[in-house]
Amino acid sequence: PISPATMKTAASATAFALMASSAMAFVPSSTESTGSALKAGMPDRMWDKMVDKTERSAAIPFLPRPANLDGSMAGDVGFDPFYLSSIPKNFAGFIQPPQWEETEGIPTLYWMREAELKHSRVAMLAWFGWLATDGAFGITLRFPGSIYSTDAIPNAYNAHNILTEQGSMGFLLLAVAFVEFCSSAALVQVSKGELDREAGDFNLDPLMFLKDKSPEEKKRMQTRELLNGRLAMLAFSAVATQTALNDGAYQNFPYF
Repeated sequence: PISPATMKTAASATAFALMASSAMAFVPSSTESTGSALKAGMPDRMWDKMVDKTERSAAIPFLPRPANLDGSMAGDVGFDPFYLSSIPKNFAGFIQPPQWEETEGIPTLYWMREAELKHSRVAMLAWFGWLATDGAFGITLRFPGSIYSTDAIPNAYNAHNILTEQGSMGFLLLAVAFVEFCSSAALVQVSKGELDREAGDFNLDPLMFLKDKSPEEKKRMQTRELLNGRLAMLAFSAVATQTALNDGAYQNFPYF
């Protein structure tokens, strides 16, 4: 049998526990306060600055619009699934060491548009050159000389290795180096704030396509160049891949 003293002690302990638990309901949780303190000390999420949560990408409607792609640039349809254009970075260091002098820098979107236009223009020339040297347009276009004839270089796929062995690629290397030097000089001026130019604009318009054109017409022409350039990058990749398949069975035009 339980003694009266033991029952009295158990009842007192139960009453005390109930009172303590009731009081704890009005005391802030230490875990919550610690979590709030840690959250307050954390930096802002970069994602919040990389996207515009109020709009959807026109090209990928299930993703938010990249912050820098607002449709104002030619050819901009908001296609950037990895949000590379929203990453804050100064690209001036790629063309000039920052220790040399302090510059305003080159923002991410400017650098990427410059690179896209350069690759687009090279791809358009490369695709046309690949097919032209293989006689795709009714005539085989080659430099004069036996070393560039179809007997010496049967097709465009083998041209690189053959020309490297001949030593003819040295001139191409010098030509590319000269172009890169000139374009990099323009970017250095942009990074210093000494040159106000659109990305990829070298004022090269010998046929005067943009002369006396309105801003809308100019943007339309720029968009056409970009669309053709993007298609050329895909087309050149496809031609180069197709000709390399099946141990050289598709090296000659029409490559299938």
